[in-house]
Amino acid sequence: MTAQDELRLLPWTGPEGKPCYLSTDDRDGFMSRLADNIESIQLGSAAELLERASDSLAKERTDPEDVRLLARELAGSLKDVLRVATSRGHLREANPHRF
Repeated sequence: MTAQDELRLLPWTGPEGKPCYLSTDDRDGFMSRLADNIESIQLGSAAELLERASDSLAKERTDPEDVRLLARELAGSLKDVLRVATSRGHLREANPHRF
């Protein structure tokens, strides 16, 4: 089990969009490292998407279809970032010296 019997919320969902959790004492185990790497990728993608959105919105004219696509991508990215924040918040509570 993880410290204080906490389950780690993983940065991906399972079948039908349900959350996935990891229970392990090994913070350096394969699944923990995989989750850390995917979280890093998600956060990096969110930063790039935010920059793209800022550039697009700064233009005088933007195609409405491009704005809709951007909004969908931003919503998906925000969902990922919130999952990472939730997971890391729980990890911080269980392991205050990890971050």
